Amino acid sequence: MSTHINKVHHVTTLAKVAKDLGEDEDWLWDIANEMEIDDGVIWVYGVGEDGVQAFTDLASTT
Repeated sequence: MSTHINKVHHVTTLAKVAKDLGEDEDWLWDIANEMEIDDGVIWVYGVGEDGVQAFTDLASTT
């Protein structure tokens, strides 16, 4: 029997990545919408929130 272990220990929101890169958030949103989970993009949900798009460590290695 094999157990999947999530190796993601942090995420960075799309808004922060856009700010850090000096890029437009809408431009990065368009790019991220074409990405898959394997590319390091996920949705993060909180209480009462619609969710935000975020990147895992995997995004920097692809």
